[in-house]
Amino acid sequence: MFTGIVEELGEVTAVETLDDACRFRLRGPVVTEGARHGDSIAVNGVCLTVVDHEGDEFTADVMAETLNRSSLGVLAVGSRVNLERPTAVGARLGGHIVQGHVDGTGEILERKPSEHWEIVKISLPADLARYVVEKGSITVDGISLTVVDAGPDFFTVSLIPTTLALTTLGLKQPGDPVNLEVDVIAKYVERLLGTQGGTK
Repeated sequence: MFTGIVEELGEVTAVETLDDACRFRLRGPVVTEGARHGDSIAVNGVCLTVVDHEGDEFTADVMAETLNRSSLGVLAVGSRVNLERPTAVGARLGGHIVQGHVDGTGEILERKPSEHWEIVKISLPADLARYVVEKGSITVDGISLTVVDAGPDFFTVSLIPTTLALTTLGLKQPGDPVNLEVDVIAKYVERLLGTQGGTK
């Protein structure tokens, strides 16, 4: 489990394309400290497994399902990525409960800079819109954010200078894809209410 508090801005150093998968090598001095084979690291919000680790780099395999559901397929050598290690039991939950299981992708639609923050508008797939509410939580490229406005096919978030400086959202422009993970609690509530309704 993750919290959506990005630990560092890493970089893709190699990409190996396979028949139905992809292998990435990524640099991240913070997240690789003490890393071992089989550990989990979130890359732009996608929970990946460390296959190999050497120095400040690690490799991870990405299967076709993940490539199809997320924006990892557009990564290339030199791409910057948000990196986060799983939260430790007993640690502070600084963001919200993030599984690293991407629900779909959105697209940066618009950026409105202000003196002390920036409003970013992001497209929202129709099948995810019901889980996104004003002042609720959403994960964008692995970043735990609060929804400012929620529309039928978009939402907005307000980014502070720290988020702009230390994550990929400071770099992405209109037209760029982002990974989205909605609040898992909303999905469980929907499922439970649906089940109850069906048994009455």
